[in-house]
Amino acid sequence: MGFYSLAVTFLCTVVLPVLLFLVAVKLWEFFMIRGRDSSCPRPLPPGTMGMPFIGETLQLILQRRKFLRMKRQKYGYIYKTHLFGNPTVRVLGAENVRQILLGENKLVAVQWPASVRTILGSDTLSNVHGSQHKNKKRAIMKAFSREALEQYIPVIQEEVRSALRDWLKRDACVLVYPEMKRLMFRIAMRILLGFEPDQIKTDEQELVEAFEEMIKNLFSLPIDVPFSGLYRGLKARNFIHSKIEENIKKKIQEEDTERKHKDALQLLIENSRKCEEPFSMQAIKEAATELLFGGHETTASTATSLVMFLGLHPEVVQKVREELQQKEEVGLYSKGETPSMELLEQLKYTGCVIKETLRINPPVPGGFRVALKTFELNGYQIPKGWNVIYSICDTHDVADTFPNKEDFQPERFMAKASEDSSRFNYIPFGGGSRMCVGKEFAKVLLKTFLIELTQHCNWTLSNGPPTMKTGPTVYPSDNLPTRFSSYVGN
Repeated sequence: MGFYSLAVTFLCTVVLPVLLFLVAVKLWEFFMIRGRDSSCPRPLPPGTMGMPFIGETLQLILQRRKFLRMKRQKYGYIYKTHLFGNPTVRVLGAENVRQILLGENKLVAVQWPASVRTILGSDTLSNVHGSQHKNKKRAIMKAFSREALEQYIPVIQEEVRSALRDWLKRDACVLVYPEMKRLMFRIAMRILLGFEPDQIKTDEQELVEAFEEMIKNLFSLPIDVPFSGLYRGLKARNFIHSKIEENIKKKIQEEDTERKHKDALQLLIENSRKCEEPFSMQAIKEAATELLFGGHETTASTATSLVMFLGLHPEVVQKVREELQQKEEVGLYSKGETPSMELLEQLKYTGCVIKETLRINPPVPGGFRVALKTFELNGYQIPKGWNVIYSICDTHDVADTFPNKEDFQPERFMAKASEDSSRFNYIPFGGGSRMCVGKEFAKVLLKTFLIELTQHCNWTLSNGPPTMKTGPTVYPSDNLPTRFSSYVGN
């Protein structure tokens, strides 16, 4: 009798719930597969849809690199999954990505996860379409013209030098990643949003913490209840918006004041006045927050990777210094002076160091789209309404044009590759009409940073090569503890 009771209890408490769960998962898979377009003869891509409603979102968040590597090994370059509340097809490889990026507004359109759209806002450049996207992009691109970039270099140099002096004074290790985020945040606040240095000093700590909280919860389940990721992200965003609004009001009051250059925020304000639609404070705040996110989070990631790779490869540091010395000999550069755009454009090897860093560690792992209609991709159907994620990091990993992919070899970019062979094998800034608008700004910023770093510092990584994580940009899990010392050139 005792055995019978134990068996019944075991069946009710263990076996039955497991069976019900398995049935629910199978019904979920069946329900999702029914979403295929019956008018298209092609099958859905291989893959799994995970748990009911949650899909495979938790696995992606908790085990990102391991999860994506396993999926790629098991299913290849195109596979289905269920992420952030939507059936999704993940795409990698140059030819597949080419069709997605060139199919903008014909096959696919930009659509970031609901949590990203809610936190960043619906009026941001990454979320608007058609003529609205063109107008916003045109306005922002003025802030990244060659003339404007030339004006930004002294500000970048000033902030980088200040940070390096601070790092050199410290006896203990510098945690490079959090320090780099602060540095790039200050640069973005001054150049993109026009904040004065005194304003930044007053609000820096609170703004950086709020931005950290917002970014941490950017990719979360779209559930806005107290203590949820989305709730915390929105709360942090609202604080950022309040500070940006103060600056917008100040700019509107000082509209007649003559400035050397107009920052991106000023250009957005002017553009909104030229459009027929009434001025929207909310739209400007959302656009400014997106600029701040794109302008500092990605550059902080790449600058940290530069410190890491160059710390592991001192011979590359020496070549960067030799290139600068050559420019000094022909009168293009003098240590201590502000570099010119002409100099930055002629630093070919330094540019290749940045390119190789972006190849191995692209700061943004991919981009989000939604299928506007059912279409075929490499023998599979992509149903209308499904999300499509194209992978930048995986596309770089599988590109045949890069021999010895695991090695850090800036020289590989010195040879001029044909556009056809490299165009979609190397996409750190995305591609098509949605290519990153701050691409040239990032290059100027990173080259200026490298000049100052290599001319003033030697450095050693305390822990050796770190494990890299993604959330939402790429970063070292140990924050890259590093010892800096002064460098005195010949």
